[in-house]
Amino acid sequence: MPILSKDEAQTILKKVLSYSKADECTVSLRGRTSGNIRYARNNVSTAGSTDNVSLVVESGFGKRSGVATCNEFDEATLRRCVQRAEEIARLAPEDPDYVPLLGPQQYLTPVAFAQSTAGITPDFRAKAAADSIALCQERKLTAAGYLEDGASFLALRNSKGLEAYQQDTNLDFSITVRTPDGTGSGYAVADFTDANKLDAKALTKIAADKAAGSVNAKAIEPGKYTVILEPAALVSDEGLLNNLMYSLDARSADEGRSFLSKKGGGNKLGQKLFDERVTIYSDPLNAEAPGNVFDGNGLPVKRTVWIEKGVMKNMFYSRFWAQKNNVAPTAFPNGFIMEGGTQTVQDMIKSTEKGILVTRLWYIRDVDPQTLLYTGLTRDGTFYIENGKIKHPVKNFRFNESPIIMLNNIEAIGKPQRLGGNLVPPLKIRDFTFTSLSDAV
Repeated sequence: MPILSKDEAQTILKKVLSYSKADECTVSLRGRTSGNIRYARNNVSTAGSTDNVSLVVESGFGKRSGVATCNEFDEATLRRCVQRAEEIARLAPEDPDYVPLLGPQQYLTPVAFAQSTAGITPDFRAKAAADSIALCQERKLTAAGYLEDGASFLALRNSKGLEAYQQDTNLDFSITVRTPDGTGSGYAVADFTDANKLDAKALTKIAADKAAGSVNAKAIEPGKYTVILEPAALVSDEGLLNNLMYSLDARSADEGRSFLSKKGGGNKLGQKLFDERVTIYSDPLNAEAPGNVFDGNGLPVKRTVWIEKGVMKNMFYSRFWAQKNNVAPTAFPNGFIMEGGTQTVQDMIKSTEKGILVTRLWYIRDVDPQTLLYTGLTRDGTFYIENGKIKHPVKNFRFNESPIIMLNNIEAIGKPQRLGGNLVPPLKIRDFTFTSLSDAV
């Protein structure tokens, strides 16, 4: 089934709601058409596409709710999906965090869709892979990459009159390049709303240069170092800045389970916790990194400043916790923007007397949630800097660090780059803690 228009999606949702006998009912349609290509050892290994639309029905009787899903849309299946959700709801325990459904809402006009991405063909993906592979073959390096693109839609409707619809597109590209002996490794990653911005060859060159330059890495003593963290070292599925943003939950803070908890109760909203150069906000209408204009419950997503000049300005309040505290609820965005400057990574290197350039962090795990202390490893290109130049590659490290401490030890902030749907600058940080060496490349 292709991506449904607003009218097509809402017609189905209206029909589904007409079958409901529950006190409350929310129905949503989510669809995605995507394609991908994967290559390793300089050869394409897989390529494919997916096309799926699914319906979710959530029925409620008082504080009890049940959910059922389906991806077939004949009348019998739709009726059965609604009946199943109601059967589950009658059996479910009461939800202590129950809040009534939202009524009609006003949303911003979304800007997260690009026809260039929705119209990508297998030839587009094949050319990107071929350009990447050819560059590595010329330099006698080995490429392993993955490109995935997609167009999606999300439509909501409920029995209280809420109606929402949005389309979006995305393209994700990542490339790891290794030397023939496996001792050198480089990495580059990028994502876009508009596929016209992809330059697979340029990204591959970045990874190839790092791979070639990271051969014969030297071991240096762990300790506290000035580091330059590229955006890929700050933002990933489990990156340090991601983890910070995911921790801005008011309930966790109020209940004493967060770095934002105050001794004796309450939270640190309004307190200065970071370097005054740190400002982080979200904006679903940002031209470079647009996002959804409503969350999964239909709550509007608006421009929100989370940290301003080092001060906590906003926290995430679920509808239940907001109601309990008599404040407005906060829809959590699917991306954030950290303000930066104009410096490039090369500018930062030139201004560094002694330090370490970190391409990427991975295998990041919690150590202490109340201080946001994390541990993890560097990989795919770690280099020693001396007198403003990269002197030689170094063996990878394990680190123990908190983004709270990190954002209080800033020496320089670079120009923001899009990564993972966010805009994040490279950061130059003093006294970053490396605890041990790692033999992995």
